[in-house]
Amino acid sequence: MAHTSTPHFHNTEGLKRIEVGSKEFMCVGALPPFDHPHIYIDMGKDNEVVCAYCSTLYVFNAELAPGTSQPLSAVYHAEPA
Repeated sequence: MAHTSTPHFHNTEGLKRIEVGSKEFMCVGALPPFDHPHIYIDMGKDNEVVCAYCSTLYVFNAELAPGTSQPLSAVYHAEPA
């Protein structure tokens, strides 16, 4: 059983590049209601990946804590239901 949830990131600011501290995460595009389907991304052995929906370049940065990003504003926090 997983003890942590998968981090989610967004690119509402339209950045060309977002550094992330996780190689497995969800991309939501822009903040709702302008989001795209929330897709799971796994970098595997690579250190960067481009989201197929919004073309955001995500770059793994081992110096960042898991679930965080540079800029920090790219971390998506879902509104409580």
